[in-house]
Amino acid sequence: MNDSSLVPHEALPFGFRFAAVKAGIKPSGKADFAVAVADTAASAAAMFTGNRVVAAPIIVGRKHLARSAGRVRVVAVNAGNANCATGHIGIDACQRVCSAAAETFHCEGHEVFPSSTGIIGVPLQAEKPMAALPQVAANLGATPEHFSQFARAIMTTDTRPKVAHASLNVDGKVVRIAGVCKGAGMIHPQLVPHATMLVYLFTDAVIEPADLDAFLRQSAEVSFNRISIDGDTSTNDTVLLLASGASGARVGGGNASFLAALTEICTSLAKQIVDDGEGVTHVVELQIEGAVTDRDALIVAKAIAHSPLVKTAWAGSDPNWGRLIAAAGYSGAELDPERISIWLGEQQICRNGGRVRDFDESAAHAYLKQREFVVRMDLGIGNGKCRFWTTDLTAEYVRINAEYSS
Repeated sequence: MNDSSLVPHEALPFGFRFAAVKAGIKPSGKADFAVAVADTAASAAAMFTGNRVVAAPIIVGRKHLARSAGRVRVVAVNAGNANCATGHIGIDACQRVCSAAAETFHCEGHEVFPSSTGIIGVPLQAEKPMAALPQVAANLGATPEHFSQFARAIMTTDTRPKVAHASLNVDGKVVRIAGVCKGAGMIHPQLVPHATMLVYLFTDAVIEPADLDAFLRQSAEVSFNRISIDGDTSTNDTVLLLASGASGARVGGGNASFLAALTEICTSLAKQIVDDGEGVTHVVELQIEGAVTDRDALIVAKAIAHSPLVKTAWAGSDPNWGRLIAAAGYSGAELDPERISIWLGEQQICRNGGRVRDFDESAAHAYLKQREFVVRMDLGIGNGKCRFWTTDLTAEYVRINAEYSS
């Protein structure tokens, strides 16, 4: 596994080419239109935001996947404009970009998968990405540099690109998986099969769309659905997994090795999103155990991760464990307050619902001054558990989002 911004050439999945150009959508003038092209129609599976308000590219993308029976030739991503809450104008703009991309890359319109990220409520000027398509076609390539350009062009408030890769052997053939994502704010994905966070995963294995969908659901559930920066679920969240089949290695449903490699990549990308959160100074791994069910463990984790009081305490490295137990108490999960225990790293700070007698506040404060730390809570009433990654809440986060549209 390697999370550097450049994926080694031998690790890039066969059967895909990438490009990124400046279409003039971002006010900064940076590259803002990223495209991935499969040499032949790739098997596809996608998951989208659970928000009831969804962006135009999600509406169009769902229809395209249904019409193509899970096949994609072109992925077209614009940054700088979410194309959400733009009505029929937004749908029309998205469809025009898809039609132009289909003409450029000689495929059907429904084989183009669109995505957008950026400010909500501003109409997308379709002419800009459409005019950039000839340059995209001229710049396509299958090198680490092309993949890195794709990763950088989809960024908004991200401070760095996020990539991950892995490989495995299937019947004597090497299968490659590589992923790229963006996201730093408005991060609390609630992905459903029907996340702003955008994730694109590529493999050169031969996998049917139905099997690909099963792999993606399982991987996303323990990775992208286990992170939160601010508790806000975006209108544009999308995770797309494509399989080109170019390696010739056939992966059937239930292949444990492929699922493990895909989950490793998804978890890496999810944690990179949290680490690059807007204004973040602390990255926190919540380990909730002893719950009645895994679902209850997740409910507790989310209550803690979304509590402004907890998150601001973390920002100040304040070991105020009372805020943790209070969040668990109102979470809605089944619990017995007198059986809860809490640790900061290896230091136990709460036992049976009360502060431990030898509580060392200075040691706890020092532990929380680290950029990354672990908070473990044992509810003591069952075998349910989960891991969840979140952040603190800082004045810098407020500054970034107070000025986002100006």
